[in-house]
Amino acid sequence: QDDCSEFRSQFEAGGRLSCTRENAPVRDASGKQHTNKCLMCADKLKKEAQRGGGTVQRNKLPASERTNQVSCSSGPGQ
Repeated sequence: QDDCSEFRSQFEAGGRLSCTRENAPVRDASGKQHTNKCLMCADKLKKEAQRGGGTVQRNKLPASERTNQVSCSSGPGQ
């Protein structure tokens, strides 16, 4: 179960998530306490992005797939 699914769409590629200053303490899986759920998820999503996982790099094509897109406009005899 992904406790942070509601915040993933708001997470920016630059590694930022805009959170309120609401005081509603929560603990993450490791037991670390955070001021609220949004701040906990911001920390989690930032770590995922730094590791190369999560939302940031999911939509990027590997270089091998990008370079295989060849234009077919110039056929034989042109």
